[in-house]
Amino acid sequence: MSTVDKMLIKGIRSFDPENKNVITFFKPLTLIVGPNGAGKTTIIECLKLSCTGELPPNSRSGHTFVHDPKVAGETETKGQIKLRFKTAAGKDVVCIRSFQLTQKASKMEFKAIESVLQTINPHTGEKVCLSYRCADMDREIPALMGVSKAILENVIFVHQDESNWPLQDPSTLKKKFDDIFSATRYTKALEVIKKLHKDQAQEIKTFRLKLENLQTLKDQAYRLRDNIAQDQEKSDALKIQMEELRTNVQGVEDKIRRTEKSLADLRRLQQEINSSTSARTTYFTLQQQQYAALSEENEDTDDELKEWQTKFEERMALLQNKISKLERDVDDENTTSSFLSKAINDLMRETGRLQAEADAHMSVKHERDSAIRKIFTKHNLGPIPDAPLTDAAAMHLTNITKAKLSNLNDDLQDKKKSNEAQKQFLWGRYLEVNTRYSEVVGQIESKVASKKGISRRMKDKESERDAAEMDLSKYNLPRIDEKERHLQIEVERKALALGERNYDSIVNQKRTEIFSLDQKIKTLQWEKDSIISDSNDRVLLDVKKDELEESKKKLKKIFDEHKEKIRIVFKGRTPSEKEVKKELSQAFGSVDREYNDLNSKSQEAAQELKLVQMKILDARSHLSKLQKELDAKRSYVESKLQSITKMSADINMFPKHLKDAMDEREKQKNNLSYAKGMRQMYEPFENLARELHMCPCCQRAFTPDEEDEFVKKQRTTCESTAERMNKISLECSNAEDFFQQLNKLNATYEEFVKLGKEAIPLAEKNLKQLLADESEKAQTFDDFVSVLAQVKMDKDAVQVLLQPVETIDRHVQEIQQLGPQVENLEYKLDVRGQGVKSLEQIQLELNSVQRTRVDMSHTLL
Repeated sequence: MSTVDKMLIKGIRSFDPENKNVITFFKPLTLIVGPNGAGKTTIIECLKLSCTGELPPNSRSGHTFVHDPKVAGETETKGQIKLRFKTAAGKDVVCIRSFQLTQKASKMEFKAIESVLQTINPHTGEKVCLSYRCADMDREIPALMGVSKAILENVIFVHQDESNWPLQDPSTLKKKFDDIFSATRYTKALEVIKKLHKDQAQEIKTFRLKLENLQTLKDQAYRLRDNIAQDQEKSDALKIQMEELRTNVQGVEDKIRRTEKSLADLRRLQQEINSSTSARTTYFTLQQQQYAALSEENEDTDDELKEWQTKFEERMALLQNKISKLERDVDDENTTSSFLSKAINDLMRETGRLQAEADAHMSVKHERDSAIRKIFTKHNLGPIPDAPLTDAAAMHLTNITKAKLSNLNDDLQDKKKSNEAQKQFLWGRYLEVNTRYSEVVGQIESKVASKKGISRRMKDKESERDAAEMDLSKYNLPRIDEKERHLQIEVERKALALGERNYDSIVNQKRTEIFSLDQKIKTLQWEKDSIISDSNDRVLLDVKKDELEESKKKLKKIFDEHKEKIRIVFKGRTPSEKEVKKELSQAFGSVDREYNDLNSKSQEAAQELKLVQMKILDARSHLSKLQKELDAKRSYVESKLQSITKMSADINMFPKHLKDAMDEREKQKNNLSYAKGMRQMYEPFENLARELHMCPCCQRAFTPDEEDEFVKKQRTTCESTAERMNKISLECSNAEDFFQQLNKLNATYEEFVKLGKEAIPLAEKNLKQLLADESEKAQTFDDFVSVLAQVKMDKDAVQVLLQPVETIDRHVQEIQQLGPQVENLEYKLDVRGQGVKSLEQIQLELNSVQRTRVDMSHTLL
């Protein structure tokens, strides 16, 4: 428990400022008794002021609390309260509060001079004094006593004029009780708990909705899984059927390959025959021409001709050797020339590189001089020699800059050490929050991944459904039903007609049909003989037809393979096989232009974003530099202020200290002027008294003893006035020096205020605007990137189809070339009366007609 031991009062209300009045508080009870105006209430007011810092009511802001200077006959009076008490921990503490009341020309000025707490060091036994600002003192003492300020002010040391506060209006009463019982913090805690409860309820509601949505998606997923199983079974059945068809197709393709191989051999043999025939004809013609061109026949023997041939070949060999030697010489010269050209080029490149390095070195030197000049000009580091700077001068200036930078770095290290503890604490808090955030992010990512998987399966099922609907839409079901109904009616009609026929007419009809079959057999025999007589055109027609059918199959196969991709590229529309290349080329050109345009815009957006980020770095660097400059000026002013005032000082107190120093200087000057005037007034009094033997003031005559006593008193007064004037002169000189020292810091303080109120807010505003621009540029860049990615996918989808579409167009061209050739051969055969049927087809048809005739003959029999 905290207890009050003693209190010293001096210069407060009726207590004399020259005498120290000590009140001792006894245990367990101290009674204060005295007549009205003795100072009983003043003791309670001093206790309250010492503990809480609150002035009593009706004190006119302290003007009536301190002893009146008019009563003391002074221009100012000082009051002091010393309170010694034991803290809740049993430690002795002395609280000292000093005040000053000054009589100005037209008003009274009250000022709190000093607030000090004295404690005893338990290790050394020495007194330790700590100076506090008034606000800090008002918080520190209730904390030491272990009692809240509200209880000290309203319960323990309540003033008699405020003792009826329980009878005040309800709002004031509630505020008092809240302060006494500290109910505000519980109310705030309850509000925070309610808010958290509301947020948690809202979050639970949101998660329930998400859970219901996920349950729905889960049910859909189970249904989709069942559909997938069914579709898988169908797919397996279709795969088996496809394997069977693939086996059949393989057999047919083997047969086609064998046929194509035989046909290729036939063509090769035919080409060799034609080429050999052409060569034989050419050689025979050339022989005839050369024989006819001879003017006379050579009558030399074969041995002579062989000798000439041998000499000719030897001469040709010598010439060939010379040609080879000259070619080797030319190659050597070319090699030497190329080597020299390469050496010249290398030397020219080396010369260009050295020239570029020299230019770069000069540019770097200019940049170095410019940077040094800017640094020295900006930071006012001293004079700079005229440009260009020599290497020695540049090194000297660099050393100066490094020394300044080293000093700043030392200050920075001190700041870093002071902030390290706070950083560790914040880092611990950050790790806790980050761990919680990681857990929440992991839960969100798992939910998002599950949702994406379900969405992907839903899209796959929708694609399968769309494909099935497209396949079903290819078949015209109503038309098939209508055709089936017509066929049923036709069957019924044929059945009725068969029952109503006349058998005689049927027999005659059969004989007529047999006759027509005989004629047809003769025609087919004739066609067979004609086809045998000219098989080359028939073989060529079959080959062309086979090539045409093969091209159509390949065209259909490759078009069907890429039909779905083509339909997706053309947004559900499928162009014809002839127009697909043209339209795809146009689509690719359009999407390629769009991609290139978006790519260039994306690069421009990236450059703009990078430029804004560089500006942000510069702005942050500038702001950091201003902050460092602000901290440096604060440290400089506070250190100088502390060295001048010999106490811990804050830069915000500098205007107050400067004003107090100015007031003190003016006060000392006034006192000095007053003392000089009094001395000038007292000095003539002694001469007048000696000369006139009378009082200089009242003109009363002096006796010799009175005159000696008056002169003696005047001399004593002059001596005391001289000592007092010397003392006042010294105080005036000290006050002037103190003011000048503070006044020298005024320029630095004004720069500090300008930095804090103008430069730094402007830099922060600029940084905020740049950050907003960065956010906008980043959003624009992200939009371009997303659109570019989509266009890139479209471009890739179109580009993948370019090669297949080229193949499709090649097959279309082949079909367009083979079609007219087949038509020409068919027309040629039709003109000859041979038709376009093959020998096998005619033979099959002949056998069928003969079987039909035999069957009809047996029917008639």
